[in-house]
Amino acid sequence: MSELQDKVALVTGGSRGIGRAIALKLASLGAKVVVNYQKNAAAAQEVVQTIQAGGGQANAIQADVSSFAEARALVKATLDAYGRLDILVNNAGTTRDNLIALMKEEDWDVVVDTNLKSAWNCAKAAVRPMMKQRYGRIVNITSVSGLAGQGGQSNYSASKAGLIGLTKALAKELGGRNITVNAVAPGFVPTELTASLPEELRAKMLELTPLGRFGTAEDMANAVAFFASDEASYVTGQVLSVDGGMVMM
Repeated sequence: MSELQDKVALVTGGSRGIGRAIALKLASLGAKVVVNYQKNAAAAQEVVQTIQAGGGQANAIQADVSSFAEARALVKATLDAYGRLDILVNNAGTTRDNLIALMKEEDWDVVVDTNLKSAWNCAKAAVRPMMKQRYGRIVNITSVSGLAGQGGQSNYSASKAGLIGLTKALAKELGGRNITVNAVAPGFVPTELTASLPEELRAKMLELTPLGRFGTAEDMANAVAFFASDEASYVTGQVLSVDGGMVMM
């Protein structure tokens, strides 16, 4: 039997990049996966078809999870489709980098709402069914920027640091109901989200990484799979940096 057989996983922002890799990994371990997306239906459907081609079960559900009403509807649709929700991966995220002197208020609001509020929205919607079944795994995708900060990313760094605080608070709040809450902090991973970064910044990041390579989406998915598994049943409130040694706290 596969490790996550009969488990149901919801991955926000699951249509591309790290989210896509997480969805595929959890499905490969036997989970039924809901691939959430905001805009790119074709990309989300490609993930679903890839999972189905491998013999797994999946469907794609559109929702802007920065809205609590839409996050709640997304969780309800998951429960309607599969009858339960075991694993929630809060991966939805965006960037709008700029120096604070030049950053628009909208750029702050969009990033904080997408990266931080969405995780709270989805967790709030998911905890009742998880508490009822006395089982749950919540994994938040933070960032090394949330641990160490990054110039030109005051909005992103603050949102990802907030995710770490949310992770620890929820771990304390939900542990008595057998719900674990952990976070994965990726280092630099080449995805669509990071494609616009200047080459000199990419070179600097590589220089700061002791392992001498950038991470892959699959590296992050492997860490999420650990937190989602029964092997991590006694691990909660933790932040695992998957960054090649870039940030050592």
